[in-house]
Amino acid sequence: MKPNTSLGKLYLIPTTMGDCDPMDVLPQTVKRTIDFIDHYIVENDKTARKSIKEVNPEKKQSELVLFTLNKRTEVKEHLDFIKPLLQGKNMGLMSEAGCPGVADPGAVIVKLAHEKGIQVVPLVGPSSILLAMMASGMNGQSFTFHGYLPIEKDEKRASFKNLEKTSFEQNQSQIFIETPYRNNKLLEDLLQTLHPETHLCIATDITLPTEYIKTKKIIAWKKETIDLHKRPTIFIIHKM
Repeated sequence: MKPNTSLGKLYLIPTTMGDCDPMDVLPQTVKRTIDFIDHYIVENDKTARKSIKEVNPEKKQSELVLFTLNKRTEVKEHLDFIKPLLQGKNMGLMSEAGCPGVADPGAVIVKLAHEKGIQVVPLVGPSSILLAMMASGMNGQSFTFHGYLPIEKDEKRASFKNLEKTSFEQNQSQIFIETPYRNNKLLEDLLQTLHPETHLCIATDITLPTEYIKTKKIIAWKKETIDLHKRPTIFIIHKM
């Protein structure tokens, strides 16, 4: 089936995962795409404008048209966001950090684009989930990303044990995240709950100058002190 040339294309544009030179982690394809796109669906207007300016300082901010998509956005607004696409204009979808559509609200726009016959073009860029998995030394053939785990103490610890059991029975690495200001508490609970021989990878500030990635058994982590407060972190566990 030939693509509908009367429709615009939706470009999935990765961003950096913190303060660094964007050209250290983003390919030239991202810059070339930003050069010709003026309409964007973004998670945060301010940070999106900053990201665009860092990639292309010559881009005129006054010409940008940004639609904000976050947890407060109502479903009925989604169709309004993609109107430029339906009118033949190309659009960019940007996450707050990393790759849009992965652990990101932008997935709903990608789904809608497919329903409307709009071509979706994913661009190469940093994914904290994949980069952490690559560097963990765990099972890259079989892994699951769970997003955020329960906050309530008993439910959270029960989820730890369930993930640990699954990793052992299926030889599958289990990936999850936490709100950055609760990272230290999550790590404390992991060390108190998991089996001493279970492996834990902590990957924080990925691609940044302060990047820290280590995999150790729980018994070894108990002998080490690390401050993860307000640092974006990926946690991976695997009981072998």
